[in-house]
Amino acid sequence: MDSHTVMFTNDAVVMGMLAIILGFVFYTSNLKNGFWAKFYKYVPALLMCYFLPSLLNTFGIVDGEGNKVYSVAKYYLLPACLVLLTLSIDLKAVAALGPKAIIMFLTGTLGVVIGGPIALLVAATFMPELLGVNGAGELWRGMAALAGSWIGGGANMVAMKEIYQANGDIFTIMVTVDIVVANIWMAGLLYLAARHKEIDKHTGADTSSIDKLIDTVTHFEKQNSRKPELRDLMILVAFGFGATGFAHLIADMAVPFFQANYPELEKFSLHSKLFWIIFVVTTIGLSLSFTKARQFEAAGASKVGGAFLYILVATIGLHMDIGKIFEAPKYVIIGLIWMAIHVILLFVVAKLIKAPVFYVAVGSKANIGGAASAPVVASAFHPALAPVGVLLAVLGYALGTYAAWFCGQVLQLVGS
Repeated sequence: MDSHTVMFTNDAVVMGMLAIILGFVFYTSNLKNGFWAKFYKYVPALLMCYFLPSLLNTFGIVDGEGNKVYSVAKYYLLPACLVLLTLSIDLKAVAALGPKAIIMFLTGTLGVVIGGPIALLVAATFMPELLGVNGAGELWRGMAALAGSWIGGGANMVAMKEIYQANGDIFTIMVTVDIVVANIWMAGLLYLAARHKEIDKHTGADTSSIDKLIDTVTHFEKQNSRKPELRDLMILVAFGFGATGFAHLIADMAVPFFQANYPELEKFSLHSKLFWIIFVVTTIGLSLSFTKARQFEAAGASKVGGAFLYILVATIGLHMDIGKIFEAPKYVIIGLIWMAIHVILLFVVAKLIKAPVFYVAVGSKANIGGAASAPVVASAFHPALAPVGVLLAVLGYALGTYAAWFCGQVLQLVGS
């Protein structure tokens, strides 16, 4: 979007708008009577925190891509949030969740790998002109780059672009498809999160291990709950942003080191600054959970982290432009078919192994979205579950390049 066509370009103004939107949603969603009570009975509050900011971008009020608000949220608030959400976690309880989380994550990866070639074949039956285009403009090359994003993340997308030599035009189209389709699914996941209990009850999913983890954290909070004082809040700020600063310091040293000495390790995302930040803050948060710092959950650590998280949700929503759906419809349709295969496979496997919808959601988002959004989706179920999203997202970073490369090979066979 051209920054000259939007109403507001000042980042502080954009941040203020998002804050007002969040305040409005939280105020209205807690009303017990009247229109809003009925409205939020069907529309989750978290979904509104995501959807309303997208309207600012769609209608040209702000430029979702041309501001620094999302970068600030991703590189500062997200790491601080992860520290505060993980310092109270019981790592043994997370391990006790069992193999279903890994199974659903790998199912999500498989859904992307096979979904791309199938989507291309299906679309080509109606639009045969999509196949056999010569040169770097071939659709399959752009789809291979998109596979990188949908398994590992942005760094993997760029890696696949270079490996398969997708040109700028097709790559730009795939970026649009990524934003539109992934954000539509994100909205669907937030809706599922708000309805997960009734869905799990209907499918007969075994939620005992998840419930046990949540109960452990909730019991700890109740046993040690106290009214937070300013001292407590400032210590939480120190934990959150101190760890974030340290993580940035490590990332600033690690990335150039690995780029210069181990260029081949780029495929493991060790050249990605965000990877190192997420890895370090998660390690710090989990380390704090074995110390007396865990007691600060009783002073509201997860609530402060939750506030940061909702700001991140709003900034993610700011990237969604509903109007983009109509700019490249045939490519968006391919993306929707691709995503549908990914989702259907997830639900089929979940039904077979009686996995809760939480594993469907976090297994999908750890692939499609990575560390920036997997903990958001996990926390939509319960703040205690955020570390599960982070751990699976880190696995997605490692697996992404290999799986996306293989998907590109199959796409080449189909699309050439």
